[in-house]
Amino acid sequence: MNNMQQMLKQAKKMQEQLSRVQEELATKTLEVQSGGGMVKAVVSGKQELVSLAIEPEVLEQGDKEMLEDLIVAAINEGLRRSREMMEEQLSKVTGGFKPPFL
Repeated sequence: MNNMQQMLKQAKKMQEQLSRVQEELATKTLEVQSGGGMVKAVVSGKQELVSLAIEPEVLEQGDKEMLEDLIVAAINEGLRRSREMMEEQLSKVTGGFKPPFL
C-alpha cells in the first residue's frame, strides 16, 4: 500500500513538471529560414506558425512554385525543430521515457 502511494506521488509530481515544461515551451519560439533567407518562419514551442516573412525579391521573380516550396520547407523545418526542442525538454523530466500521450 505504501509503495502505491509513493508511485502515485511520483506520477503526480511528474505530471506537474510536464505541465510546467509545456507552459514554458509555449512561450519559446524558433526562427528558421529557407532559400538562403528568402523565406523566414517563426514557430512556437506549441508547434504553431507564429509568423512568416518573404523577401520582396522572391515576389518580384514571379516563380510561384519556387515560393510555395520555400514556404513549405521553412514551415516544416520550424515544426521539426520545435518537436526536437519539445522532446529534449520533456526527456529531462521523464528521464528518456516517452509517455504515450506525447
